[in-house]
Order: sequence, then C-alpha cells, then structure tokens
Amino acid sequence: MALEREIKLRFATADEAREKILALGATPLLGRRLQEDCLYDTDDEQLRRQLSTLRVRCESGKSLLTFKGPAIPGLVKIREEFETVVSDGAVLQKILEKLGMHCWFRYEKYREEFSLEDAVIAVDETPVGVFVEIEGSEAVIHDTARALGFAATDYITDSYRFLFLQHRDSSGIAGPDMVFAEG
Repeated sequence: MALEREIKLRFATADEAREKILALGATPLLGRRLQEDCLYDTDDEQLRRQLSTLRVRCESGKSLLTFKGPAIPGLVKIREEFETVVSDGAVLQKILEKLGMHCWFRYEKYREEFSLEDAVIAVDETPVGVFVEIEGSEAVIHDTARALGFAATDYITDSYRFLFLQHRDSSGIAGPDMVFAEG
C-alpha cells in the first residue's frame, strides 16, 4: 500500500517561502507551473462519504489520475495514495463522466517543488494564500518544519477544498471553486 505523508504550512508570500526553503539547502526539483485539479465523484457522493478523493490534475501538458483514501488522524496527514500519468486528461475526464462521475470541485494553484534529503517541499500559491507542503517520512516532515521555524501546532492537515471553504465563509466571496480570477 502506498502511503502519502504530508503537512501544509502557511506563509505570507511565495518569495519568503522560497527563500527559507533554499536557505535550508534544498535543490529546485520542478519549476513554477499552474496545476488545474478536478475532483470527481458519483452523483450519490460515494467517494466523499468514504472520505476518499479521485482527482484529475492537468499541468504543463500532462495529466495525473490520483486516488486518495481517508486520512488517518494525527499530527501529519497520512493517507493511502495511488497515482498514474495519463496521456490525455480531457479523454480521461470524458471516460469518468461516461462512468457516471462528475467534477464537483475545481481548484488551481501555482506550484514549485524542491528536494531536501528525503522530503519534497512544494510552494503552493493559491487563490486563498501561500502554503508550503512538505511530503516525506514523519521524522523528515517534523525536522523540515522545525528548520523552517514552525512547530507542530502550526501544521495544517486540511485539504485545499476545506481551506477554500473556510476562506470563502470568512471573506464572503462567492463561487463554488478555488480558481484564480480571470482577467
């Protein structure tokens, strides 16, 4: 079973996050690019009721299909994850629709990734703020967060959808999806 272990940390700006990550000796892994994500489910919300996610991510001309199981409670978000590259995201989305699924939440972010020892550190610029996501073993996550100046009480294990709903409710903005304003 493939397990994903991660946390998010909130930063004021992407520049501040990038500067702190590079100061730790991290190496750039993947440059800044737009990720467009769509969460799929059945009309009766079978996946959401199971606290699972089926995501289609499109970025830089490639697509990924990801299944994530329910999170195990703890300081670090741990959940089963299976991911595969798909050659044509648009066709995959049509297949999912033909199977009775629909995209129920869309979200976008600009992501830049870095490597540090056994961790992958991402700077995510979202419509609701800047977050650093640290993925790796629990020990590496704790060590990296501490080196960035954060304590376990600062960890965010919520999904981007949950963070969007909190932001939307507190700011009074409208809209069902976490996407950048067109303009």
